[in-house]
Amino acid sequence: MPYDVPPELAGMSLAEIAQAVESRKLPPVATWNPQDSGESHMRIARDGRWYHDGGEITRPAMVRAFAGLLRRDGDGFWLVVPYQKLSIEVEDAPFVATDVRADREGGEQVLTFRINTDEFVTADAEHPVIARGSADEPAIYVVVREGLEARLDRSTWLQLAEIALAEDRTPPAVSSKGATFVLDPA
Repeated sequence: MPYDVPPELAGMSLAEIAQAVESRKLPPVATWNPQDSGESHMRIARDGRWYHDGGEITRPAMVRAFAGLLRRDGDGFWLVVPYQKLSIEVEDAPFVATDVRADREGGEQVLTFRINTDEFVTADAEHPVIARGSADEPAIYVVVREGLEARLDRSTWLQLAEIALAEDRTPPAVSSKGATFVLDPA
């Protein structure tokens, strides 16, 4: 079944997508090392919804703001500001990839993913597509930034599978910006 890219994504050129990524200036959470730590009482559900004290955070701007403060290290996931870091429970991945678009640039395929926080990520060597799970229950992820991943939702996984079928490789794989990603979790 052919997939129609949503108009807001279909209408963007690769240059416009790159500009959107560049214009989203995120705080330098990787460089902040606060001594004070605590518990945020927040959770990111497997489906990408954010909760605080059991209640869903329904304002997209709040979710985007918190997502910009998210960091993952050896101790887990944290919301980080210069003076404090607060632990946050993440059921699977902190983000969900809700769409993918395949383009051609200089003869190479470019895969751009839209994330549930209205961010874009282009798959490449620094932002690989990763297959986990099993052949019966695959789980496909794309690295968003600094160890934070987005799990592809079902429709995005099916879109990526269509792209892989068109590439006709064994095992199934896709390419983006010169990097190849095998979609077989074996």
